[in-house]
Amino acid sequence: MDDLQTARPGLVRRIVAFPLTLLIIEFFGVAIAASAASFGLLKIVTQGTPGYFLGGLAVAVFAILIYLAARRWIEWRGNDELPLEAFGREVPLGLLIGAALFTLMTGIVALLGGFSVERVNGLGALWAMLAMAVTSGTIEELLFRGILLRHIEAMLGTWAALAITSALFGLAHLSNPGASLFAAFAIAMEAGILLGAAYLWKRRLWIPIGIHAAWNFTQGWVFSVPVSGGKAPEGLLVTTREGPDWLTGGAFGLEASVIAMLVATAAGLFLLVRVVRQGGIRPPMWVKR
Repeated sequence: MDDLQTARPGLVRRIVAFPLTLLIIEFFGVAIAASAASFGLLKIVTQGTPGYFLGGLAVAVFAILIYLAARRWIEWRGNDELPLEAFGREVPLGLLIGAALFTLMTGIVALLGGFSVERVNGLGALWAMLAMAVTSGTIEELLFRGILLRHIEAMLGTWAALAITSALFGLAHLSNPGASLFAAFAIAMEAGILLGAAYLWKRRLWIPIGIHAAWNFTQGWVFSVPVSGGKAPEGLLVTTREGPDWLTGGAFGLEASVIAMLVATAAGLFLLVRVVRQGGIRPPMWVKR
């Protein structure tokens, strides 16, 4: 009996190990560390250069290391979400899925008369777009899938976690230039469900990181479309968008198109079916597993 009492974690340890506590500590820890690293990058590296992309890659790696350190030293868990042995097969798969989905969606919009390619522009803002894709894809997936979805799932179950994180992901884009309520709803549906399902599929982060990075890079550099609002970047192709906002996405970009929402959400639901069939849906913490 004495040995069992000695082995039982203390009150402080049990409080820290509770999913809500872990969520708060890890979310703000990774967010603050990544923001500080990104701020430092802007101070020491010239934007639009190969060094800027390498700096962005370093920021992404730094965020991953902070995340893994939190899992190791706060959660006492091993690295089962970002194993190096899975990197070579899962990141390319994610990149392929993200690029293919955005290209498919853009092609449908073009067939409906809302998008056209004028000419090839050249390299354009290649290095800046690569840096943006790597940092946004990595950091946002660590925060929203690795931390928020995982810990909310531990408390409320898979379905509630997917719904809450999808809504939060959409709301997080409301402050972007050109955002609207429909744009936030579209992001919640297409990205929240797709990326959440991609994480639940393998219970690892490499595939959603790849999807997220390729989606942003394809729209920003390949098709020169605004990435979640703002000014259209100078990409590989000179393109134009014409037509109603439901088709073109308006000022927010093609992400806010109904076509994008349907294509990406359908892909997310396809992955969710796989998750259900492989028994990947978990109940709330008050239900015995």
